[in-house]
Amino acid sequence: MIVIDKDTEDLGRQIVNIAYKIHKTLGPGLLESVYEKCFCYELKKEQIPFVYQKKVPIIYDGVVFEEGLRLDILVDEKIII
Repeated sequence: MIVIDKDTEDLGRQIVNIAYKIHKTLGPGLLESVYEKCFCYELKKEQIPFVYQKKVPIIYDGVVFEEGLRLDILVDEKIII
């Protein structure tokens, strides 16, 4: 069983509420980039720290591949969107 601390749980709740608000306002069917921009805007409004399009290197067989992975949004160094 994974135990999540209260701060991370609260942050997750805020993220879900933001996503719900955007979906309720804009509806389905738009490009992902539209939802991402709105999501980042809402995170800024709420003063929630995040990094957009964060690159994460992959290490394979002792070799570092810088272009390995790109996270859409990393919220407060805890939650990947």
